[in-house]
Amino acid sequence: MSLPLNIRPYEEADRPFLRTLFLASRKHTWTWLEDDFQLEDFDRAVIGEKILVAERDGHLLGFVSIFTQEDFLHNLFVDPKYQGTGAGSALLQAAEETFTRRGSLKCLVKSKKSVAFYLSKGWNIISTGESPKGEYYLFHSSKK
Repeated sequence: MSLPLNIRPYEEADRPFLRTLFLASRKHTWTWLEDDFQLEDFDRAVIGEKILVAERDGHLLGFVSIFTQEDFLHNLFVDPKYQGTGAGSALLQAAEETFTRRGSLKCLVKSKKSVAFYLSKGWNIISTGESPKGEYYLFHSSKK
């Protein structure tokens, strides 16, 4: 029997592990990028954002960061070894609960598993755009 998943606010003590998780998750997911990923990328990626973490039995499984002023889900990453355990779904639901209006997010087109995940959760592709990391979809949540 697996212990319950807990979604809680970020604590500064989470930073070292989340830096490593962010690095590993992007390398695992964005295999087509020859990017020079750094541990410090986490620090820059979440400035001014609300961060929630998924935890089970004292282990951090993933995190979500939200730019609350725009109801924009900026980052949602789950440790590759815990993908498929419900952590991503729980983090997405927790992020949606912070929205005051329809939420939005951008997802790289080549990140096919992530695109399928958001579509399966009722998010809709509104448009496409270009970023330094490649073409992305702009999604809107179906809620609010």
